[in-house]
Amino acid sequence: MPVDTPPSATRTSSGGLETATSSGTLYVSKPFRSSSSKKLRALIAFTPRKSAFDTTNELSGANEFRGFFTLFWMSMFLFTVRTYITSIETQGAPLNFAFATMFSQDAVTLFFSDVALVASSVLCVPFCKAIATNTIEYYWTGVILQHIFQMSILSITVSWTYHRQWPWVQSGFLTLHSLVMIMKMHSYINVNGSLQYITDQSQEVLDQLRKATETVGGGWDNAIARVLRDADTATALRRRLAAVAPDESKMQKRHLDRPVNAIDPHPLVDHPNEDIAQMAKDYTEMQGELTSTGPEQITWPNNITYKNFGLYLLIPSLVYELEYPRTDRIRPIYVFEKVTAFFGSFALLYTITETFILPHIPTADKSFFMSLLDLALPFMFCYLMIFYIIFECICNAFAEVSYFADRQFYEDWWNSTSWDEFSRKWNRPVHSFLLRHVYASTIASYKLSRTQAMFATFFLSACAHELVMIVVTHKIRMYLFALQLIQIPLIAIGRHPVIKRNKLLGNINFWLGLYAGFPLLCVAYCAY
Repeated sequence: MPVDTPPSATRTSSGGLETATSSGTLYVSKPFRSSSSKKLRALIAFTPRKSAFDTTNELSGANEFRGFFTLFWMSMFLFTVRTYITSIETQGAPLNFAFATMFSQDAVTLFFSDVALVASSVLCVPFCKAIATNTIEYYWTGVILQHIFQMSILSITVSWTYHRQWPWVQSGFLTLHSLVMIMKMHSYINVNGSLQYITDQSQEVLDQLRKATETVGGGWDNAIARVLRDADTATALRRRLAAVAPDESKMQKRHLDRPVNAIDPHPLVDHPNEDIAQMAKDYTEMQGELTSTGPEQITWPNNITYKNFGLYLLIPSLVYELEYPRTDRIRPIYVFEKVTAFFGSFALLYTITETFILPHIPTADKSFFMSLLDLALPFMFCYLMIFYIIFECICNAFAEVSYFADRQFYEDWWNSTSWDEFSRKWNRPVHSFLLRHVYASTIASYKLSRTQAMFATFFLSACAHELVMIVVTHKIRMYLFALQLIQIPLIAIGRHPVIKRNKLLGNINFWLGLYAGFPLLCVAYCAY
């Protein structure tokens, strides 16, 4: 995804960006793509950005439709008050709290189960240390062990929910959180394992480079000395040119005084022999992947620490990087705003669920179409509330306390004209994970075509969604699995030029599908 450089951004010597803002200094590491490591990693760019509904987002504050955001929340507040008044008049209380009794059941056990789940992820650190010391070769011993570990955690979690006989809220929460933790662990181990592979590959290239200089360059030391002599001559010439060309003196000085760091080119990239120069370039690229290009310039395997992993757990990203764009401070008022928004939105979500969904749970003897009509609007409001709670409140709050500067957890998915656009925009963390660790990984490791990789990505996503439904409903129906895979032909149809040109029709089709999908799944799983 292309990223625009902020207007006030300056490029650091290591290739990153440094941006001064009113909230502090923001850093972003330059995304790196290597052609020589032979292990494709999808280009996931992290840069300082704010979410669309963030009150501190200057762009959203200048949007001509910003008043509708205020109107929506005022309307929802009035709707909630009216619902409470009606409930008091009919039942003597604003809510009956039957739903609260259900989802608070066995809350202490759920809490400690979740703590155990998070604590188990710490095993990734000693595992990656073993990879870094070559005790375990990541390809393919480490990969096999990694998947066994992840499947064990998922199996234990699902079995535990069945053992405790939890209601659907607890079962669904722990299963979803286990999937999130598995994705985090997978990315952490995979990235560190890939860096071990790159380290080994770079050492092989360096050995080949040494042999080549023995054959062509008169030996390693002579080759280095020759290149440095040529470089000194070129530097002296540039200095003389700078002296007689004052207009270019600043540019020349900036080049000559550039600090040396771990990703500077190898001296032999300037060797007159093309083969030696190419190997030196390959070696430089590989070494560049082993060092972050942000201000801290973290070099693998120095990142494999419990402190680094703990910070990664706090950062709302499912894709691990050696270094992320950071902010300089935590804003307490901002955290308070997100916490308050969380509780307010959750209260609204609870009210809609208890008042307008649970009393209308469909049964086999109820009219199919009436069930859809009764549930369509409440489910849509619940979906919007869940989206806002997760991606605007929770993710932004965790990003603030972890100094994470990239707050683009979603894009304008409400303007989607196709389902592939929606899948890219509504959940950026999961999309980034699937892009790098499923789509790109299957292309690189298993030589799949792009179409096959897309099918594999949708298939895995469909399996994960259906697993959650199985745990929640205790039924194996495969309805959601089928709907997920149906998106593939729909995406192909949506790419037809006739359909792509009519964006309004595409957006209407998207919203109709979203409106119908939630109640349809509820009726299917509950009544059949």
